[in-house]
Amino acid sequence: MKLANIHKHIVVIFLLIGLQSAHAQNWSLQQCLDTARVYNKNLQMSKNNLDIGEQKKKEAQSNLLPKIAANSDYKYFTNLPYQLLPLNALNPAAPVGEFRAAQFGVPHNLNANITLSMPLYNPQVFGAIQSTKIASELADWQYQKTEEQIFFEIYNLYYNAQILHHQLAFIDSNLINATRILTNMQLLNEQLLAKGSDVDKLKLQVSQLTSQKVTIQGKYEQVLNALKFAMGISIQQAIQIAPDVVFNEYQNYKLLVSKEYHINKMQNRLLLNDLSILNKSRYLPSIQLIGLYGTSGFGYTEKPNSFFDFYPIGFAGIQLNYPLFAGTTTQRKINQKKIELRIGEIKSQLINEQNTLQIQNSELQRNLALKLVQTAKEQINLAKTIYEQTILQQKYGTANLTDVLLADNALREAQQIFLNTVVEYLKANLEMKKLTGNL
Repeated sequence: MKLANIHKHIVVIFLLIGLQSAHAQNWSLQQCLDTARVYNKNLQMSKNNLDIGEQKKKEAQSNLLPKIAANSDYKYFTNLPYQLLPLNALNPAAPVGEFRAAQFGVPHNLNANITLSMPLYNPQVFGAIQSTKIASELADWQYQKTEEQIFFEIYNLYYNAQILHHQLAFIDSNLINATRILTNMQLLNEQLLAKGSDVDKLKLQVSQLTSQKVTIQGKYEQVLNALKFAMGISIQQAIQIAPDVVFNEYQNYKLLVSKEYHINKMQNRLLLNDLSILNKSRYLPSIQLIGLYGTSGFGYTEKPNSFFDFYPIGFAGIQLNYPLFAGTTTQRKINQKKIELRIGEIKSQLINEQNTLQIQNSELQRNLALKLVQTAKEQINLAKTIYEQTILQQKYGTANLTDVLLADNALREAQQIFLNTVVEYLKANLEMKKLTGNL
């Protein structure tokens, strides 16, 4: 039997070459990340939010530009307005305090003018410009946070796909091996040199391996579909992950400020700016330049003196508004912002403490996974030695088929444990990169 020779190459198949599909594109992890940057829907929406933030900033800045408007109105008075004239205005001899009602003006009135207004100083306008700048920076950090979450998901899916890929490669190798042994055992049984129960055991092993292959193949396709969805490409597109597991035994990461902490700090800055706007709006005036140029038309259509005349009008000036009392609404808003700011400061402390705890736990998990990887390597070598010795013993009749199958299962289990521990280390290392801000 050639079972020993086949097993000598299984670890190499696991970690170096893998299986490659001739009908699907081979995607590296970096290609998956680069594709997600372009096609992932969540990232596209986040990019659009960046554009919206930029437009809001320009909108706030545009409030400093002059505003020009054209106005026109026409009025026809069915009853001209009345004014009370003091009688002594026309006749000094008339008694003081006596008035006569009189109608002034003409029925037809037409006004057409152009108005201009331009803020010279307005605390709310300048505060809004600053708010949009902070909001734009906040949107950028939120984009980076979204990108980090998507990349973290792609990393995990890719690692899961790799382990399932190697499981399939392992099962295929063992299925070929078990089928060959079964064929040989059936021939020996026909020659009455092997028991029927040995044939049944091998049939059971082949059946179990076939079932495992179907199950893992289904999981592998599901993980690939999830990976394609995370990248933002069509589910129907055929892809194949790169089978080689890149394993760096240890990496130290410089501790950077997490994106979540940056986001919370930007939110606190936004609250501080809102608080500043509210305080300034209570005590500082707003000043704007105003101007008007136009014409006024007056018409009378009754005989014998029908006319419609126009008269120019224009002015320029400065308008000042100073708030004297606006109720307690502004003060209540200020109190709310102060409470929100205290909450934001507490949240910053909580993020720092939580991140420190998670980094410590992740470091412990990574160190444990690294030790398990080293232990799993030793177990593979030991299981391989035991298997080769069992094959040799069976050749000389001191071990039966059951012993060979047990040794075979032990070797396969050791190899599977090794691969699992490598992936667990990669995931722990990935978590560490994320927590330290290096993802």
